[in-house]
Amino acid sequence: MSKPYLKTYYHDTVLPELMKLRGYKNVHQVPRIEKIILNTGISAVAEKSVLADAIKEMSLIAGQRPVQTKARMSVSNFKLRKGMPIGCKVTLRGDRMYDFLYRLIMIALPMIRDFRGVSGRLDGNGNYSIGVADATIFPEITVEGAKKHAGMDITIVTTAKTDPEGRELLRLLGMPFRRSEPVKSTAA
Repeated sequence: MSKPYLKTYYHDTVLPELMKLRGYKNVHQVPRIEKIILNTGISAVAEKSVLADAIKEMSLIAGQRPVQTKARMSVSNFKLRKGMPIGCKVTLRGDRMYDFLYRLIMIALPMIRDFRGVSGRLDGNGNYSIGVADATIFPEITVEGAKKHAGMDITIVTTAKTDPEGRELLRLLGMPFRRSEPVKSTAA
C-alpha cells in the first residue's frame, strides 16, 4: 500500500518550507497534524433510524466505524435522558487522516455552493474547527440515500503551539482560507 499523497507532500514540501519560514532548527519542532475528529449530533427525540443513517454516512465518509455518543446528563427541556444516544463521532489518525484531509480540501469544500474559502480563525492553540452544514458535499454520500442529511463538525488537531503556526501549516497543506478583506475607513 502506498503512502497517501498529502502525507508525501507534507514530508517533501511543507516540512522544509516551514523550517525555512519559521527558522526551526530540528524537524521535530515543525508542527504536524496529530488527528482529525468528525462529530455529528442528532435530535434526542428522533427515530432510531436517523441515528443509524448518521452512523452509516459517517462511516462512509471517514472509512471507519464511528462511536455512538450518549447524553451525560438528563435535560428535561430537551426531552433528554441520561444515556440516550445523541450522535456519533470518529477520530482519524495516520493514513486515513491524510486521505480524509485531502478529500476535504480538494473535493468536498469546493463542492459547497458559492464557496469563497473557509474562515482563518483557529482556537488559540493551533487547532482548527469547521462546521459542514450538509454532508452531501462528500462524494461518498448519495442525495437519494437517506431521509435527512445531518451536518458535521470537523476538528483538525495540530502540534502547533500558536495560531499563526497552525494557520501556516494548514495553508501550506492547501486549506482554502478566505482572503482577508481590506478594512474600510470611516474617516472622510
